[in-house]
Amino acid sequence: MKRYPIAAAVLAALLAAGTAKAAEVTMLCTTALKSVMEDVGPQFEKATGHKLKIQYSPTGPAKSRIEKGEALDITILGTGAIDDLIKSGKLAGATRTNVARSSLGVAIRKGAPKPDLSSAESFKQAMLKAKAIAYTEGGLTGDYLKGLFQRLGITEQMNAKTLRTRGAETVAEGKADYGLTQISEILPIEGAELAGPFPKDIQEYTVFPGAVSTAAKEADAAKALLKYLTTPEAAKVMKAKGLEPAA
Repeated sequence: MKRYPIAAAVLAALLAAGTAKAAEVTMLCTTALKSVMEDVGPQFEKATGHKLKIQYSPTGPAKSRIEKGEALDITILGTGAIDDLIKSGKLAGATRTNVARSSLGVAIRKGAPKPDLSSAESFKQAMLKAKAIAYTEGGLTGDYLKGLFQRLGITEQMNAKTLRTRGAETVAEGKADYGLTQISEILPIEGAELAGPFPKDIQEYTVFPGAVSTAAKEADAAKALLKYLTTPEAAKVMKAKGLEPAA
């Protein structure tokens, strides 16, 4: 695991933001940020003495879990889900912080020929020629792709060849030609590689905000985590993992 140095000023600020006692912060996080949190999480723990207990899920199912009352201190999900959970009183609006921005990409098995992704039409033809594609149905990507395939006029053809499961992993296993998912979910998967981002005319950018639960037991530590996720040190990790730091 690659390590990124923490600047002295940032470390001091985080230590000051930490409470007198170490806390265990319970977090429900979008799978799009899994590779980031696997690096940033240990940095935060080392800097503050707090411990993170993280579960990962696509945004849709994660939102449902929170709506049903699952106990947590902090969550990072897609914009719509976070805003809805704030409106329903599950999350504290004053803590809402944009953490990262992600874009969609096409995963292929490592070493496989790369499709032409220069335009919406070339993307469409690549999808039609594929024997099988894969994407997670319950997440933000799945919701977007359903609408995209409808706009491209290929919904019926895609339904017949779609495996509704994690894209990059399925491609790495040789079960699909293309995996359609967030670029950050492609880069860490051994056996898969990024063929390229979606064409600009059909690209979908997703902002992932974080917010603290209104029922958080460790609200101060959760706020310190959000603060760290907006530092230059965290930004370096995000860029290395295929994400953009949110302005």
